[in-house]
Amino acid sequence: METAKERIQTLRKELHDHNYRYYILDNPIVSDYEFDKLLKELQDLETQFPAYYDSNSPTQRVGGNITKNFETIAHQYPMYSLSNTYTKEEVEQWEERIKKSLGNQTVIEYTCELKFDGASINLTYENGQLIRAVTRGDGIQGDDVTTNIKTIKTIPLELRGNFPSFFEIRGEILIPWDGFNKMNTLREELGEPLYRNPRNTASGSLKLQDSKLVAERPLICFLYALAGSNLKVSTQYEALEKAREWGFKVPDSARKVNSIEKVFEFIEEWEIKRKKLPYEIDGIVIKVNRFDQQQELGFTAKAPRWAIAYKYQAEKVSTLLQGVQYQVGRTGAITPVAKLKPVEISGTIVKRASLHNADQIRKLDLRIGDLVYVEKGGEIIPKIVGIKEGHRGQPYNQVHFITHCPECNTLLEREEGEAQHYCPNEVSCPPQQIGKIQHFINRKAMDIEGLGGETVALLYHKGIINNIADLYQITAEQVLPLDRMAEKSVQNLLEGIESSKDKPFEKVLFGLGIRYVGETVAKRLAKQFKSVESLQQASKEDLLRTDEIGERIAESLDRFFKNPEQQKIIERLKNSGLRMQVDESLQSKHPAFVNKRFVVSGIFENFEREAIKTEIEQLGGVMASSVSAKTDFLIAGQGMGPSKREKALQLNIPILSEQDYIALKSS
Repeated sequence: METAKERIQTLRKELHDHNYRYYILDNPIVSDYEFDKLLKELQDLETQFPAYYDSNSPTQRVGGNITKNFETIAHQYPMYSLSNTYTKEEVEQWEERIKKSLGNQTVIEYTCELKFDGASINLTYENGQLIRAVTRGDGIQGDDVTTNIKTIKTIPLELRGNFPSFFEIRGEILIPWDGFNKMNTLREELGEPLYRNPRNTASGSLKLQDSKLVAERPLICFLYALAGSNLKVSTQYEALEKAREWGFKVPDSARKVNSIEKVFEFIEEWEIKRKKLPYEIDGIVIKVNRFDQQQELGFTAKAPRWAIAYKYQAEKVSTLLQGVQYQVGRTGAITPVAKLKPVEISGTIVKRASLHNADQIRKLDLRIGDLVYVEKGGEIIPKIVGIKEGHRGQPYNQVHFITHCPECNTLLEREEGEAQHYCPNEVSCPPQQIGKIQHFINRKAMDIEGLGGETVALLYHKGIINNIADLYQITAEQVLPLDRMAEKSVQNLLEGIESSKDKPFEKVLFGLGIRYVGETVAKRLAKQFKSVESLQQASKEDLLRTDEIGERIAESLDRFFKNPEQQKIIERLKNSGLRMQVDESLQSKHPAFVNKRFVVSGIFENFEREAIKTEIEQLGGVMASSVSAKTDFLIAGQGMGPSKREKALQLNIPILSEQDYIALKSS
C-alpha cells in the first residue's frame, strides 16, 4: 500500500504529465473532471502532510500568495533588445555587415521566428526544477516574479527528458485575443475602463501582488532562447527543438533557411498569415543560426549584431468620425473615445478609437464629420493618427472637450501637470463609487469572500449599496431576490462581510481608496498615527513628516479627511465594528528583530518567501529589497542571486540560512 509521501509524489508526477499533454501538446488524455479530482486529492494530502511541501507542486498553479515588494535581480546573462527595421533594404544591409565580419565566403544559416508582442521573461532551471523567474527590466536587472509565473500553465515547473543541470531560458508572455476580449467584456459590464492592449495587460499581470489574480488571467508563454554554459547545443534551431523536448511551449512556426531570399519569403508569408493568429505578433526575428558565429559577431552596447527584428507596418485606414463619447474611470479620470463609421482593420470591425485626453483632441483639431486615419498597432482600441486632407467636417462641428462629468454632471478638474481631466465627485459619481467598492472588497484590502466585482455592480445598480459603508447594512432579504443569488451564495456573502471586520487597521485604511495611498503608504500611516482619529486631526505638516509621504499624498489625505461625506462614511464604518486603530495586542515584537533591516532572497523549504517577510514585519523588523550598508541580515534561500551574496560578504552583513532564521526567532 502506498504511503502518503509516495501517493503525493505519484499524484505530482501524474498532474505534471497531464498539464504537459493539455497545455503543450494540446492532446489531453483525461477529462477536466478527472484532472480536478486528482488535484483536489493532492491538495488535501499536502494540507494533511505539510512536511512534504514542494514549491513546484502542481497545486502551486492556483496562486494565492501575496507579493508586496518584487525583489530586483541582476541577470547573469544580459537580456539585450533587438535592432528594428521596417524595410528589406535594411535587412540586406544587416546581412552585408555580417558577411563582412565573418568573411564573404562563410556559409551562413538563419532562423526566422515570429516576434511575439508581449512581456519578456527569463526563467532559471536547476536540476529540472523552476527556481526563478525574472522580468526583463532594463536588460541588466529585472524583478523576481516567480510566484506569479508559477500560475502560468504553459511554463513547466519540472522538466522532461535529458536537460542541462543549470540553464536559463527566455520567453514572451502573451494574452491571446480571445481571452483578452473576454476580460474586456467583463470590465465593460462592470463599468470599468477597458484594458488598452494584450501586451500591456500581460506585462501588468506579472506585477500583480496577488498571484491568485494572475492565475485567473489567460496568460501563455512561448520560449525562444537558451542562455548558459555547457548547453550541448550548437545552433538556435537545435536549441528550440531541445527546449520543446524538455517540455517548453515552443512555436512550430520557426524555420531554418540558408539565404536572405528565403528570409524574405518567410516575412511575406507571415505578413498575410499573422492576421489569422489567435495572438498578436508585430514582426519577424531573424538570427544567425550557429552559436559560434553569434559569438564571433558579438554585441553592440544595446543589441546583438547577429539578430535583427523586421517590424510590420501598422495597418492604417480612413473612416468617418461620427462623434465622441467620454468614459469615467474608478479614480474619476475622463477618457474620450471616438465613435467611428464601422471599418475593417486587420480582420476586425472597428467602431471606436482612443483619443486619450483633451490635448490629443486639440492637437488633431477634430471636427465631427472628419475623415480620419485610424491605426491599429496592437491596441484593442485603435487610435486616430491624422485627418485626411480636404475631407474636413464643418467648423461649427469642432470637438471641444467636455467641462462636466457625463455621469453626474459635476464640473471637471485638471490638476497642474496632469494630462487628464477628473471628476471630483468621488462620493456619488456612479462609476467611481462602483470602482471604490470593488477596490474596498479586493484581497489586498478587506478581502471579502463571496463578493465579486460583478456582484458589486449589480448591488449598486439595484440601489442596495451606494458606498462602502452600505456593505455592512446588507440583509439576506435584500439580496435573495436577485439573479444568481442562491441561499448558499447569500450566506457566503454575509459571512464574508462579517469576517472582514477583523481586518487590521492598515487594510481598512488602504481599502478607503484614498488617491495615491497604496498598501505601503497605508502601513506607514497606520504605524505612525495609530488611528483614524489621529489621521483626521493631522495637519499637512504632520503628514509630511511621515516617511514616504510627499506633498501630493499629503494633499490627497488632507482633502479626503476634510470631506464631510467621507467623514460620515468613516463614522458609519466605525459604528459597524471595523478596526479604526492599530491593535497593539497583535504587535508581538521580538528584540532581535525590532528596527533591524532584513533582505530575503531565494526559495525556502518550509516557508513561502512572502510569509517570511510578513513575519519579520510582525516581529518588528523592516523589510528592504536590496542589500546596502544599512542592512542588518540577509536571509538566503536556494537559488539566491550571486550579487546579493557578494555584496553582503563585502559589507560584512550576516547571511542567515533558513535554519538560522528559525533559530533567531526562537532566541
